[in-house]
Formats: sequence, C-alpha cells, structure tokens
Amino acid sequence: MFSGSGACRRVAWRPTRGGEIVAGVSSDDYASAAEFRSLLRRFLRRSEEVSRRHGLTPRQYLLLLMIKASEETPDPATISHLVERLALTQSTVTELVQRAEEAGLVTRRASPDDGRVAHLSLTPVGATRLQGAFAELGPERARLAQAIRPG
Repeated sequence: MFSGSGACRRVAWRPTRGGEIVAGVSSDDYASAAEFRSLLRRFLRRSEEVSRRHGLTPRQYLLLLMIKASEETPDPATISHLVERLALTQSTVTELVQRAEEAGLVTRRASPDDGRVAHLSLTPVGATRLQGAFAELGPERARLAQAIRPG
C-alpha cells in the first residue's frame, strides 16, 4: 500500500555528466508514486461507474458534491466558486450547471446581494442521486484516505 513517505521527504539534487541537475529519486519513491496513482485511478474509475449507476454523469456527480459541500458554509455555491473548485473554465461550468438544471438536479436563485450572481442548490432529485452515489463510494473513499494518511 502507498506509504506516502516519498511526498514529504527532502530530495537530494546532483549534477550528471552532462552538467544538468537531476533529483536523486529512489526506486522506492517511484514505486510509491506509482502505487498512489494506481489507487487514485481505481477510485476515479469506480466513481465514474457508481455515478452512472445513480443516474449521474461523472461531472454531474462532482458538481452536485461541490454544491452540497457548500450548503452549510457562509458562501453558497456559485458558478465562480465552482470554476475554482472543479478547475474547469467558466463556460464549461456554466454549461454543466445548465444541463444539471435541465435534468432537474439543481436550481438557481438570485443572490440577494448581487443580481448578477446565482446561488445554486440541489433539488430533491439531485440530493437523492448524490446521496446514493456518495454512500456507495464510502468504502472506496475510506481506502483512499487510509492510503494517503496511514495509521
């Protein structure tokens, strides 16, 4: 299992015969990084499968997750917030939100402070689908968290 030890260790830099400087990375560092990437990829693949089983695309699952996570915060979810959280372009997030709204998964309401901004929330259908997928992914999230933070 991924130990995570390579991520925080100091790396020794050394010059090569050609004069360029390379990191002194051990085989264990590469093996640890490869194992972590494998665990992460398996988690992402499983997330895609579970999302679809619950009537969501993988991106819709992430969208709903980010909206739900912001429900209890002082700043409700907005397009700008989601652009940052999802690391997608404004136009991509806008289209994703429009499609989720058309599918009955999210609703928009005007911000009382700024009419140009819409606050996003889950519909009952969106909340139900997210909850189902989220619950089913619980064991995988726990395994990935354990791999990242052993002990």
